[in-house]
Amino acid sequence: MVQEHSLLTALLMTTLAGLSTGLGGLLVLWRSPGEKAVSLALGFAGGVMLSVSLADLLPAGLAYYQSVFVSDFAAGCAAASLLLCGMALAGLLSQCLPEEGEGLSRLLGGAEGAAAAEPERLPAGGNARRLRAQALHCGLAVGLALLLHNLPEGILTLFSGVANTRTGLRLSLAIAMHNIPEGVSVAAPLWYATRSRAKSAGAAFLSGLAEPAGALLAYFILHERLNAGLLNGLTLLVAGVMCWVSAAELLFGGFSMEQKMPTTVGFALGVCTMTLGIAALA
Repeated sequence: MVQEHSLLTALLMTTLAGLSTGLGGLLVLWRSPGEKAVSLALGFAGGVMLSVSLADLLPAGLAYYQSVFVSDFAAGCAAASLLLCGMALAGLLSQCLPEEGEGLSRLLGGAEGAAAAEPERLPAGGNARRLRAQALHCGLAVGLALLLHNLPEGILTLFSGVANTRTGLRLSLAIAMHNIPEGVSVAAPLWYATRSRAKSAGAAFLSGLAEPAGALLAYFILHERLNAGLLNGLTLLVAGVMCWVSAAELLFGGFSMEQKMPTTVGFALGVCTMTLGIAALA
């Protein structure tokens, strides 16, 4: 039987790790970003997500299936199938997001929102509105992907903390470190699109709160059914979602803003930053 104080301590550590995503979101709100800054942020987010997916989530999931299957090829097929399913899921979820102009119109409202929904009729300011609408779409996609990513991460952090407080604290601190750049990835494009500090920071905090929410869901609802197969399968699905979002939304969005160099530099910074974060988790 798990002691109540150990559960509360583990839940507190998981919550603090999740809230660090919101802290990352706050870091970008001191100054309104321009096109170069948001392209840098989109490239950074793409680098973060691809690194997490391919250098962290995929190896862990593949190692599990290698321990289950006799053949490494069969293990690879299982992992690749789950990645592919995650990418297909991301493609379907992206269809649920509002159209770029429509989404900006809903958030801004009024004449400016209506203008954003029809950028082709506004040659003078239409390009700026189109870029803001595109940034909004990317920001929503990032937030959704991180929401899914933080659910299994919260489960892992909580159960590690319950089993061993010292191990759980170490894991929580390491996850908090790599959640900060994830918060930047959510808030920067939304801040550029909406010009609203509250909405941008709120989205970052909301994606981070998925961590303790996932932990509580697992502990109180899935506790009896939770096993290594389910957790690793979910992890690989999420990795597929994040790969899709990185390519189809973030990098594509940065390059389509005609800011090739900032997007590329941001991608390189994201890869290097998350490499350090992954090393801290090792």
